[in-house]
Amino acid sequence: MTHPFFNLYSHGFARVAVGVPECRVADPAFNAEQTIALAREAAANGAALVAFPELGLSAYTCDDLFHQRALLRECELALQQIVEASATMAPAIVVGMPLLVEHQLFNCAVVVAGGAIRGVVPKSYLPNYWEFYEARQFSAADNATVSRISLLGATVPFGAGLLFEVENIPFFRFHVEICEDVWVPVPPSSFAALAGATVLVNLSASNIVIGKAGYRHQLVSQQSARCLAAYLYTSAGKGESTTDLAWDGQALIYENGELLGESERFSDKSHLLCADVDVERLSRERMHQVTFGHSVRRHREEVARFEVVSFRVDVPTTEALPLARHVARFPYVPADPRQRDERCMEVYNIQVQALVQRLSSSKLSKVVIGVSGGLDSTHALLVCAKAMDRLGLPRSNILAYTMPGFATSDRTLKQARELMARVGCTASEIDIRPSCMAMLKDLDHPYSRGEPVYDVTFENVQAGERTNHLFRLANHHGGIVIGTGDLSELALGWCTYGVGDHMSHYSVNASVPKTLISHLVRWVADTGQVVEEGKDVLLAVLDTDISPELVPAGAKQGGEADKAPGQKTEQIIGPYELQDFNLYYTLRFGFSPSKVAFLAQSAWGDRERGVWPNGPEVARNAYELAEIKRILAIFVDRFFRTSQFKRSCIPNAPKVGSGGSLSPRGDWRAPSDAESVVWMRDLARIPD
Repeated sequence: MTHPFFNLYSHGFARVAVGVPECRVADPAFNAEQTIALAREAAANGAALVAFPELGLSAYTCDDLFHQRALLRECELALQQIVEASATMAPAIVVGMPLLVEHQLFNCAVVVAGGAIRGVVPKSYLPNYWEFYEARQFSAADNATVSRISLLGATVPFGAGLLFEVENIPFFRFHVEICEDVWVPVPPSSFAALAGATVLVNLSASNIVIGKAGYRHQLVSQQSARCLAAYLYTSAGKGESTTDLAWDGQALIYENGELLGESERFSDKSHLLCADVDVERLSRERMHQVTFGHSVRRHREEVARFEVVSFRVDVPTTEALPLARHVARFPYVPADPRQRDERCMEVYNIQVQALVQRLSSSKLSKVVIGVSGGLDSTHALLVCAKAMDRLGLPRSNILAYTMPGFATSDRTLKQARELMARVGCTASEIDIRPSCMAMLKDLDHPYSRGEPVYDVTFENVQAGERTNHLFRLANHHGGIVIGTGDLSELALGWCTYGVGDHMSHYSVNASVPKTLISHLVRWVADTGQVVEEGKDVLLAVLDTDISPELVPAGAKQGGEADKAPGQKTEQIIGPYELQDFNLYYTLRFGFSPSKVAFLAQSAWGDRERGVWPNGPEVARNAYELAEIKRILAIFVDRFFRTSQFKRSCIPNAPKVGSGGSLSPRGDWRAPSDAESVVWMRDLARIPD
């Protein structure tokens, strides 16, 4: 038996499928055979649900043949085949067929699972315009006079207000509507979502004309986003009559507005589309977005009309079933170059606009910034430069200071000097070692007596002196101090509290993660936003190891400082590429550590998957599960237990992305004295 950690159903996912079988008009036996074959394929893939096209057992294009008793009888026999086949398959199967009920013919979706019919859903809205004449053959759901029907010797629920709950998969409740139902102003699935359906299913036929495929994408995407749901869409393909129409067999699966999969259109054979839906995420989104609950209350009468039909599906849970959906290694940074450029343009302009507003409202025209020659301060300086341009002020109003200390490397000092010169700001240099030594003497620190002791006091004296200088310089020159620290550092508490890099008057980077900042700097360099010449210094910054440069090299050996830093941040707190991954799924979705680790293994376990061809964040390494667990443990303890007190009093800063911010006035409010024990306990569920 495989450890449950390695199965997607253990982490709030459900595998779903939509099938587009080849069909023959008015040949239910053939259509059932094709449907069963795809259902078996879905079962072999571990799916919990598979849906097929509208009127798939008869074919959609039967027209007045629907009123022939022989065809209706054969459709029921075809349904019998599917019911019998379902007894040996795990997934719930949703098929379309015409069904005679109380002397009326309905266009229906039949839900079958475990060798039984679980319910029948008639179509609510019948198109009767342009090429559609459904009202000629069928009655709408509202015309039904009964809520139970006898079908294949069983009494089953009947009606548009049915919800199907899979008891053994948490958060998995689905609703079925048919084709036109999603094209109307208020689809039935909108109320179904309010009634608890996390997965919405549409059995469609939908002929193809120019531009219609793109509109289907928009329609399904928006419905899934508005309803905070997954949406499965399948339509008729090869075999439907082309007397007057054509068919492309488009199948789509969306989750909260995001495309998870699309089938091949105009295929010459039956085909199946599978995707893994994060139903736990959908539940969390509804819990978080309280207006969803307000909508439930407003439409409580419609919601109350739904009936829940519960059953189990025998999905594989005792074997390894890895996630099939793509999990981006860098969730804050789009992998597609065009989308990445668009993201960088938008984030950069948000930062610039926010700083412009702060300067305008404060009636100040100068900013003071510390420039280390490292990544964060470089980007903050680039934001300041563009803000001055927007305000019509000279860049000399940027008062930039590089402040070498005991561990400043020759490389970063050189980069800071070159960067300030290229930007055109007022550049100054203050050696903080004398003032730091005076402070260390006041503290009677061993270093002041010539002993090579590089403890936290030694580090924070330097960080504090830099910030103290910047604030007093701002007082002296009538400006505000611009903070440079980023979202990743706030998450991990990697900043000196109070009078240190924790504090400023306005912090432009505070909701931008480290992995995105590197691309912002590259984008500014490539587009010439700030410096038309001198791109080389920005590229040099991107190629520099991340370090606070507070401990000299040789510190561990007790030796004297040399010209290289003795610290590499990622060796202490873990690689930012993985810690940003942990941050995104913890902050944005509230996932448990075990689920974050499962996603991380899906993203980082394959050395080829997700690697970008160029850029500073190329995935140099894959991570084994043990390493993922170790690094996640660092994140969990620092994020939940040790670092909140620093975040509870951070300066103002603009939120830039839906990935969240850590401002106590915005996305994240948490107690400063919480424990991390429940997260560490969940972390222990991850196998070693």
